[in-house]
Amino acid sequence: MQNTATPTHCPYCALQCGMNLTPAPAGSAGTVEVTERADFPVNRGALCGKGRTAPAVLSSRVRLTSPLVRSAAGTLEEASWEEALDRIAERLLHTRVAHGPDAVGVFGGGGLTNEKAYALGKFARVVLGTSQIDYNGRFCMSSAAAAGTKAFGLDRGLPFPLEDIPKTGCVILVGSNPAETMPPSMRYFHELRENGGKLIVVDPRRTRTAEQADLHLAPRPGTDLALALGMLHLVVAEGRTDEAYIEERTHGWEEARAAAMAHWPEYVERITGVSVPELREAVRMFCEPQAAMVLTARGPEQQSKGTDTVGAWINLCLATGRAGRPLSGYGCLTGQGNGQGGREHGQKADQLPGYRKLDDPAARRHVAGVWGVDPDSLPGPGRSAYELLDALGGDVRALLLMGSNPVVSAPRAAHVEERIRSLDFLAVCDVVLSETAALADVVLPVTQWAEETGTTTNLEGRVLLRRQAVAPPPGVRSDLHVLHGLAARFGVEKGFPTDPEEVFEELRRASAGGLADYSGITYRRLAEENGVFWPCPAPDAAVVDGGEDAAPDAPPEDDPAGEDDPAGEDDPAGEADAAPAPGTAPHPGTPRLFLDAFATPDGRARFAPVSHRPSAEEPDEEYPVLLTTGRVVAQYQSGAQTRRVDELNTAAPGPFVELHPRLAARLGAAEGDPVAVVSRRGRAVAPARLTTAIRPDTVFMPFHWPGAGRANTLTNPALDPTSRMPEFKVCAVRLEAVNSARVTGG
Repeated sequence: MQNTATPTHCPYCALQCGMNLTPAPAGSAGTVEVTERADFPVNRGALCGKGRTAPAVLSSRVRLTSPLVRSAAGTLEEASWEEALDRIAERLLHTRVAHGPDAVGVFGGGGLTNEKAYALGKFARVVLGTSQIDYNGRFCMSSAAAAGTKAFGLDRGLPFPLEDIPKTGCVILVGSNPAETMPPSMRYFHELRENGGKLIVVDPRRTRTAEQADLHLAPRPGTDLALALGMLHLVVAEGRTDEAYIEERTHGWEEARAAAMAHWPEYVERITGVSVPELREAVRMFCEPQAAMVLTARGPEQQSKGTDTVGAWINLCLATGRAGRPLSGYGCLTGQGNGQGGREHGQKADQLPGYRKLDDPAARRHVAGVWGVDPDSLPGPGRSAYELLDALGGDVRALLLMGSNPVVSAPRAAHVEERIRSLDFLAVCDVVLSETAALADVVLPVTQWAEETGTTTNLEGRVLLRRQAVAPPPGVRSDLHVLHGLAARFGVEKGFPTDPEEVFEELRRASAGGLADYSGITYRRLAEENGVFWPCPAPDAAVVDGGEDAAPDAPPEDDPAGEDDPAGEDDPAGEADAAPAPGTAPHPGTPRLFLDAFATPDGRARFAPVSHRPSAEEPDEEYPVLLTTGRVVAQYQSGAQTRRVDELNTAAPGPFVELHPRLAARLGAAEGDPVAVVSRRGRAVAPARLTTAIRPDTVFMPFHWPGAGRANTLTNPALDPTSRMPEFKVCAVRLEAVNSARVTGG
């Protein structure tokens, strides 16, 4: 371990807050402690409780330190690395020979570094030859990514840096609660209001974020699409459209306008519960300033119509000229630590590095050339995340899982757990013995954030360098070592280095010319510049004409949404663009996208002609209440790591059911009483938490815990037809007082 402070980044959310790790004082429990890193612009030294306590998970008291192999008696026992890797390779190879390559599945995570995500995708396709790979980020940002690609030709969470938020005139925050999910980001919204800007929060609960808004709209869960359409209707009716902008910079307005005009305000009020005066006030606040933004998160995205819902909010930006202009635009608040980078470099079912499409011949040629394999040897697209989990024990007989805990985090979790248990073989690489790892045949203990070097990409599209600050325990290796060892056992001796910088150098070549072009980014630049925004082409490769606002390789004109070839792979290396002369200065990166043109063939954005439709599961007589789910400030995702930190557990010790006092009175439940929440998929029990901050027709549960209070036992796996996102955010339930007769009234 170094004797001085090591600048690095938090292991948790997509802010990727900067922090310093310094040696802990003699006699303290840990090896390092977190200190302020004020020079990093995203958080400017501020940290939430999760980031501040992150070193607690480095302790051998709570983490894995030796491989585990399931014995003949059915228990997990310590084993050597050689034995564990031999067992994995033997079982995966046996499955592939006996049942074909697609009988082996791979499941990744949005917390893996860019190097790990890249290597995992390459391992699945080159070594295993399987198409069956996806990752848990499918459950996070996929609807926003699909809608952004359709509208703009390019998906990057925020097309502008966070520093632009305080300078705009209005922000509509849809289905996001950053006061709890990413607290250091709230300073941007505080500064927005201090500068005279307005904050509108759309959420069925009056969250900590909503309490700080100028206007809180509380729609019925699942009706965000209708709300956006109703606002667009009023924009048109009140003459607030930017006709010149629409004419010059968009396509598809006539169809989108016709769809919106069918959603008159009174109709939208009946659907959403948001009053017409509130709708009019939101439109006024959004349209009066010269610049405004819409930011969405999981609320509107984790729906079976999430892509259309995000598309409707993008329509609102386009119709008012608030996209591709300074201090304006649509953005997605990405959730997981590397949720952005994790969806760019090949661990998705349909993707190759650089945000290339797996079914595009030119993309396959380019990446296969970097990998030194025949393009025809690469498998085609596979199943999406939930569909892959649903196929376990059937078509997919063995699974290699890295950095995910679907037993807690997946929808219809009891069913997913059952499918995992039915596998012939499961191998898990993780930091801790998660609920999923506890079911494995082999568990490999891997390094975590402070014990390794690697890159992540935050919600702004800023590529960052995490630095190793402490040596891992002797029995722990990195995921890159795992893939190297397994590849060697499959006879692939080269192509899977254990040095993360060497992996990143190959990633640069593989991404060159793609939408997410990292070819101009190096570890040295990341260290010197505090991160670099992609796209950032290499000086000796194609340079995108148009500077910050253009994007590489737009899709062909007959595919305006970019659905068949969003990366424009007919020219994967960018050979149609003039290369700069030798010695040209490095590309500066692209902090702001679309200022002159969108990443489409003609540079114009596409409206989405969408209409409201019900959620996949609406309340009825048997299940009369709506359930929505989310996070609390002291826990993170499935809780596999944060539930092992004493300070965080004291603050958030377990699950609860948040419900309105009127609903509780009908149930006969008081504060703290156990309440059963029952859906068509299962039953969860947790203490009641009464509050008027939630709608009387809705209950809320956080999803961080396993066991009886597991919220995802209840959630609906109905999938968005485009993004394949499950409908986590709305399903029909009934409430029961524990040990009493069923209550059916809503």
